[in-house]
Amino acid sequence: MPYKLRFVQKFIPSKREAFLELEKEFIKLEEETEGFPKGKRYLPYSGRESTNTLIWESEFESLEEAQKALDLISNHPNHETLYQKQVPFFQDAYTEIYQSF
Repeated sequence: MPYKLRFVQKFIPSKREAFLELEKEFIKLEEETEGFPKGKRYLPYSGRESTNTLIWESEFESLEEAQKALDLISNHPNHETLYQKQVPFFQDAYTEIYQSF
């Protein structure tokens, strides 16, 4: 049964450009690092989340695979370096895992 891993990051509206420039570095990391989870990114146009929100999500075949991906992301030194640069722009951030129904 598939699972979806999501990161939801609300950023300071006035820091949008700097936040998204750093996000491009995360994209590069995903593309260049073998085995690194690949995700789709969304900026809300209309909906519950405000437009100063970035949503990253990726699907996995099992909960174990989703957890392994989360562990890999959390423990990757290059990801951590980029994350620490981006944190000052956060207003809120959280992680979600969904089970397919």
